[in-house]
Amino acid sequence: MLQPGRWIRPVTAASLMCVMAAAAPLAQAATAPAAEVQQLVDQGKINDAAQRVQTLLKQSPQDVQLRFLQGVIAAEQQKYDQAIQVFTALTRDHPQLPEPYNNLAVLHAAKGEDRKAAQVLEQAIRTNPSYATAHENLGDLYARMAGDAYAKALQLDNNRKPAPPKLSLIKQIFPTSGTGAAVVAAAPAAAPRPAAVEPKAPAAPAPTP
Repeated sequence: MLQPGRWIRPVTAASLMCVMAAAAPLAQAATAPAAEVQQLVDQGKINDAAQRVQTLLKQSPQDVQLRFLQGVIAAEQQKYDQAIQVFTALTRDHPQLPEPYNNLAVLHAAKGEDRKAAQVLEQAIRTNPSYATAHENLGDLYARMAGDAYAKALQLDNNRKPAPPKLSLIKQIFPTSGTGAAVVAAAPAAAPRPAAVEPKAPAAPAPTP
């Protein structure tokens, strides 16, 4: 089962800041408030962090790090709809950042919206092709979607037999040699034919005395 926290927690304001440094200049004054809220989150003081981030956002409503943490905190509180709104707004205001896309996809997946989650992760990869987290999460999501589809197929057709291992099928379809031995089993060797026995001439009669 997909766990929102497993994907969201590692994507903190600190990691977001590294990406933003190459995308847009950051105000140094925004670092301390975000670090303060991040510390509360790391300590598990989610409610305190929620109150503090709200106060700080009133002072700096466009602070990207604080807005990002607001979404993380809402997700930690399982307020998924609120978190989705926060991350959606971030993807709209800062489309160059992959982290909001990633977290938005995680939240959609947590709600069972797998196709929408996959689309968002693909957008994150288009934004930053080297963003490994999005690649990993997209692979996990595709695996789950494939498993769900196969399970549904089995329910619809009780007579369906499990598919053979894919590797075996590949070896059968694409043999490694030109002899076709990987496709068709070798025919049994023919039994040895007995040697032909040539007829012998009759023995000459013994001479009469």
